[in-house]
Amino acid sequence: MLQTICKNIYSNLSKMNILKSTVVKRNRSFLRNCKRRKFGNYSIVEPGEVSTMKSVPPHITVPSYYKSTVPAESPKYPEIKDNDQILRMRHSCQIAREVLNTVGKQLKVGMTTDEIDCIVHDLCIEHNAYPSPLNYRSFPKSVCTSVNNVACHGIPDNRRLCDGDIINIDVTVYTGGFHGDCSSMFLIGNVDSEGCRLVTATRDALDQAILICRPKQSFSAIGEAIDKVAASHGFNVIPCFLGHGIGSYFHGPPDIYHTYSTEYPGEMLSGMTFTIEPVLTQGSKEVIILEDGWTAVSADKARSAQWEETVLITDSGVEVLTK
Repeated sequence: MLQTICKNIYSNLSKMNILKSTVVKRNRSFLRNCKRRKFGNYSIVEPGEVSTMKSVPPHITVPSYYKSTVPAESPKYPEIKDNDQILRMRHSCQIAREVLNTVGKQLKVGMTTDEIDCIVHDLCIEHNAYPSPLNYRSFPKSVCTSVNNVACHGIPDNRRLCDGDIINIDVTVYTGGFHGDCSSMFLIGNVDSEGCRLVTATRDALDQAILICRPKQSFSAIGEAIDKVAASHGFNVIPCFLGHGIGSYFHGPPDIYHTYSTEYPGEMLSGMTFTIEPVLTQGSKEVIILEDGWTAVSADKARSAQWEETVLITDSGVEVLTK
């Protein structure tokens, strides 16, 4: 989740051999002026008003970037975690999943994404956890909410959920010195068949990618598995959003490419923890970063879907820490 715009999008364009046109910056008027293609029955999302950033009470342990916005340096190479670190990761990941499941049960037509942010923020505090996105490289909210044509990193605002929306809610928490990260798609009201098919296919792509994870497996096999599922359903993978290593740091090595690529060499080893979080789209692979520096929307207004889990490579295979 929340790959930094500078590190995991722009600098990775050259690493992934993606045309620079894949990610460009434009202001929100683009959403009104761009000609819409037909991808089903849904509302085009435009950014709304963002409320002030929330604070956390003094008893909450905060990450390094809480005030500075800049995270501490992550490891240079993928980290092999010991038993104590794995136990802490399990705990943070279980809290992230519990928060996500709880907020998911409260979604309804007419609810604003800012209300979702309030619920997530309060749930994190109840669990003595810090909402990891908050002030991470100046991200202003405690959760990412990406609706319909917003591919990733949507900032909660005063827009109300509409009947037929699909929404990704991306929750990361920091507790016990470790981050846990997961996201899910939710259907709001009556979603059309194409929207449902996109959401289901994206989950299938993630599940197939998880199934191939094991010691000595190449990292590139993840993207290969996702590519096959996406193609079989007639969808594209948006290549500029990556999974990432995670632990006491929010983002670190390895970089997890969701399309087949040999740009990040190496193989999985027991004790590694990382996220897998593919974004599939009905249309073009190109995304637009709006002037807020975070919100990524599809260039052709097509819908996108994303699911995410944090996984641990074990001696015998893989464990989903956020299940």
